[in-house]
Amino acid sequence: MRMYETIFIVQPDLGEEELKGISARVQEVVVSMKGELKRLEDWGARKLAYPIEKFNRGRYYYLRFDGDAALIAELERRLRLNDKVIRYQSVKLEKEAPAAAAIPAKVTEEEPVEAAPEAKVETTTEEE
Repeated sequence: MRMYETIFIVQPDLGEEELKGISARVQEVVVSMKGELKRLEDWGARKLAYPIEKFNRGRYYYLRFDGDAALIAELERRLRLNDKVIRYQSVKLEKEAPAAAAIPAKVTEEEPVEAAPEAKVETTTEEE
C-alpha cells in the first residue's frame, strides 16, 4: 500500500449534518476499498485565492490514508460527482510526513551581506 493525502474543498455554507455526511462518505470509500484511514482533519473555512463557482470562501478538509490506485480512482470519482465539493487534489507521499498545517514555520535570520567596496573608475581624456 502507498501513502496518499487528499485535500478537498466544500461549499462554505453547508450545515453540520451535510459536512458530517460528506466526511462519512469519504471515510466509507477508504474503508470499503480496503484502505487504511490515518487522519481526517477539518481545516475550517478559508478565503480562496480566486472565486470558484462563485464562491469566495471554502471549507478545507485534509485526508491522509494508505491505499492503492483503485482507491484513489474511486475516491476522486465520488468527489467529482458530489456537487458540494468544489475542488480536490490527491498526492502520493514518498514517506511519512506530518500535515502541512502542523509543521511550524522556521524563521531563519540571514546575516547582512557586506557591501563590496566600490571600484574606482579612472577616466582619461585625450588631449590634442
